[in-house]
Amino acid sequence: MGLHSYGVMGVDWEERVRYDRLRDERLARIKALLDRSELGALLCFDMSNIRYITATHIGTWAQDKLNRFCLLPQGDEPIMWDFGSAARHHQLYNPWLGEGRSRSGISTMRGAMSPESGRAEDVAAKIRTELEQRGLLSEPVGIDAIEPPVLFALQREGVEVVDGQQLMQQARVIKTRDEITLLNTACAMVDAAYDELYQSMRPGMRENDCVALVNRVLYEMGSEFVEGVNAISGERCSPHPHVFTDRALRPGDPAYFDILHSYMGYRTCYYRTFAVGSASRALVDAYKRCRYYLDAAIDLVAPGVTTGDVAQVFPEAQEFGFPDEEAAFALQFGHGVGLTIWEKPIFSRLVSLDHPEEIQEGMVFALETFWPASDGWSAARIEEQLVVTHDGCEVITRFPAEDLVIAGKPYFTTGGSLALERDPQSNRNTELRRDVKEAVPRPGPDAGAAHSIRSDGDGVSPPPSA
Repeated sequence: MGLHSYGVMGVDWEERVRYDRLRDERLARIKALLDRSELGALLCFDMSNIRYITATHIGTWAQDKLNRFCLLPQGDEPIMWDFGSAARHHQLYNPWLGEGRSRSGISTMRGAMSPESGRAEDVAAKIRTELEQRGLLSEPVGIDAIEPPVLFALQREGVEVVDGQQLMQQARVIKTRDEITLLNTACAMVDAAYDELYQSMRPGMRENDCVALVNRVLYEMGSEFVEGVNAISGERCSPHPHVFTDRALRPGDPAYFDILHSYMGYRTCYYRTFAVGSASRALVDAYKRCRYYLDAAIDLVAPGVTTGDVAQVFPEAQEFGFPDEEAAFALQFGHGVGLTIWEKPIFSRLVSLDHPEEIQEGMVFALETFWPASDGWSAARIEEQLVVTHDGCEVITRFPAEDLVIAGKPYFTTGGSLALERDPQSNRNTELRRDVKEAVPRPGPDAGAAHSIRSDGDGVSPPPSA
């Protein structure tokens, strides 16, 4: 393991994250790409791109509002227009923006402001003025995301609008050393959340209780934003619904989770699958198949390999019950992770086989697989986040997942502990002895190893501490 894990404090006796270097290297990267492009400027409304360029942030409540914007002109420094008093705050606390480059400005608030108020025209006029002053009005301007009225207003001002998303994606695809440290730290926080979840899960605990527990752990550890927790259990596991409910966990349930949060803006996308108390043979088999496809993909990762090479090892959609790759999209998948959870590169049979992209050192991405069980209702889902190194990769999601983890206390009976691999329906775990009219528990496949999992030395596996 070449990556270091640090605490979240700053200290004078150890170099951890250097935020001045983080800001400088991010801005230098996008400025260099802009200089080599045909664009005269970049205009960004997406908060993640704004943060990458300006290192400003006003809270995740504004993530989807499209009302803040920044302009990065060719050969110049960025200009930031922000939400009311946030602009004055930046003048006080963000000296790297420079004199006069933090200004108040507001768009249409996703159409909430009347078109007659002229907000879209005001934004367009601000941008035209800056372009004219620099002799860039005749040059195309790349934009990442925009409200239609602002787009139309810019066009009326004579601004040629083109796609700026690709340039931003190119800048963000290779992570700096500080970005990698922040991503590794974010994953370490989820390691801890999964450990508490593992210790807490039991029958009766609801999916939303699991979500609450994960939020508590992450925010107490310093998370900036818990973007979402997919908590999926029981018969809800197949097909994957991508949303949690108040369903209560039951003995023998599969339960899988995706934990998405950010630390200093840097995200995780991190699935794990558990079984509650015990697991059926169908779930065990599904987990092994799911893990196979994931590890086969990870085994290929190295600089020079393409996304198509990796996607080739994923099963075709028809192999696991879907008519085509679009219908099965994101179940066998890979995606870059950084200031957002879906960045370049993308790994999918839908696009990567015909349009492969080269894997490069310094990329950080997640690979995730899914496999439905033969029982028709349970399924396994696993995901690993990794950093591409000079000769391979290093996985930074560390909660154990090489085998299916059983959460909750084992069940003890007069005959000892029940097998960890068993059918959720008790009648399927017995043999009928009709001559004496007894139903006797059928030995599980783990019977010989059950006592080696936890033993206090007398041959009996004690229950774990509460």
